[in-house]
Amino acid sequence: MPTAQIEIAPQTNIKELVKLLPVATDVLKQFGLGCPGCGVSGYETIEQGARSHGLRVEPILTALLVAQQSGKVPAIAEADRMPQRRAPGAFTGRANIAHIVPVMSGKGGVGKSLVTALIALGLRRKHLQVGILDADITGPSIPKIFGLRTPMRIEPDPHRTNAQGQPQPLMTPVLSRSAIEIVSANLLTEQEDTAMVWRGPILSGVIRQFYEQATWSALDFLLVDLPPGTSDAPLTILQSLDVDGAVLVTMPQALATMIVRKCANLIHQLKRPILGVVENMSYFIAPDTGTRYEIFGPSYAEEVATLAQAPVLARIPIDPRKAALADEGAVEEIDDPVCDTLASALLEAVSAHPKPPETISLI
Repeated sequence: MPTAQIEIAPQTNIKELVKLLPVATDVLKQFGLGCPGCGVSGYETIEQGARSHGLRVEPILTALLVAQQSGKVPAIAEADRMPQRRAPGAFTGRANIAHIVPVMSGKGGVGKSLVTALIALGLRRKHLQVGILDADITGPSIPKIFGLRTPMRIEPDPHRTNAQGQPQPLMTPVLSRSAIEIVSANLLTEQEDTAMVWRGPILSGVIRQFYEQATWSALDFLLVDLPPGTSDAPLTILQSLDVDGAVLVTMPQALATMIVRKCANLIHQLKRPILGVVENMSYFIAPDTGTRYEIFGPSYAEEVATLAQAPVLARIPIDPRKAALADEGAVEEIDDPVCDTLASALLEAVSAHPKPPETISLI
């Protein structure tokens, strides 16, 4: 199709547009839209992508039309590049967050961060606004797998002071390529290998700050990536926030299953619902023969789900491609049906555990 015949309108699909008009990729990047290269682009229109990133759609359409005629990226005004996000001065201490879902395990190394990312991608593909609070303060991995290196912008809150009379800091979440808002300890510094040498009570305080002193947008879902264990961080989230319920991540290993059961018991003791169980690294399908191998042994997903009194949301196979993209900081390039499976199952589980709609107070 000649480029002059490509329709450029608010409802034009981003992935289809860049396929027919390659220069559109460079135009969108000028607006800070990395959508053409991520797994969400096939599901979003230009209008949806602009809105997700807090941009006005009109300047984007104008620039795309000029590029369509000239074949070059036009000059774009700085004001049109700036996201229309809530300014720190307008922060009132209240955020409209519809659902808060911590992702837990109790056991390290089962892939909680990857599962959190896959759920977030699935929700974004359904055009929902999503944030991730990385509550693994001493071992944060969310920024790494999303390829984020620029620290969060921190400004003094003109409306709130601490006990010493100093303005409290306000953190602006970093926006990923697919418009997922992210707050993490690794976004407090430019050095991703800086060690956070903090004791338990301080860790709990930092987690609360990440929630209360970040200028989150109006989110449909805030996912909380929790560290392993059943102590400070999980207790802070489960007792302090108005969570809808937790997602448990396990793997087909008796030891992991035993520790995840401890986590399930903790959630039940705190009278919080478990929305579902995800078994990661559940099996492996050989690419040459299609033979399925249970490398870590038989599945324990149903056993954990029975104890948790919750459904199995998904059994995720071992996939070297996913692992490689996460290591490269390109997790958003994953375009896999498991993202939709996880998101749909989570939405169904949340609907089955309704809570009174309310504006969450951050005061």
